[in-house]
Amino acid sequence: MAEVTGVRALTGAALDAALEDVARLRIAVFRAWPYLYDGDLDYERDYLQAYRNSDRAIVVGAFDGDRLIGASTGMPLADHADDFAAAFADSGLALDQVFYCAESVLLPDYRGHGVGHRFFDLREGHARALGFAKCAFCGVQRPADHPLKPDSYRPLDAFWRARGYEKLPGAVAHFSWKDLDQENETDKPLQFWIRDL
Repeated sequence: MAEVTGVRALTGAALDAALEDVARLRIAVFRAWPYLYDGDLDYERDYLQAYRNSDRAIVVGAFDGDRLIGASTGMPLADHADDFAAAFADSGLALDQVFYCAESVLLPDYRGHGVGHRFFDLREGHARALGFAKCAFCGVQRPADHPLKPDSYRPLDAFWRARGYEKLPGAVAHFSWKDLDQENETDKPLQFWIRDL
């Protein structure tokens, strides 16, 4: 039986050591709806380099023994200024006021045991310790009638609202990636959610 034996914050050398496994988890988990991400390890390594470059970054790792089976990342939003400045341009918020809770990825067999809450607890605690007053993340928006949407899909909006997050009106980022059923990359809107700490 799958069991989460620990969830802990990783920074510094421990963060660095975990990033290769985080890359593999991102590829595996984001293949599923709603991301449908046809990822590759070279892109992931390049993307995750930002966490090595930020001395205020965090990875929260979920473990089954020594095996990383889930991960959640975060860093100051200003460290992602090139990606998110346009999304926040009309928000009235300065990027340096916000801590960015990036992805949370957890293998399916380990879901439903409170790991998602621990991911947020530890990242929000890290953000508070750094002096941030707000946390934000973004999630992909897909059409309700998308042909690959599973009938069993349940959005995470209720979970996020229970954690104190609300959609930030007008704060939508755009990223491109290749979906599993597509030949080329296409643009995807990602809605920001935010809360006060």
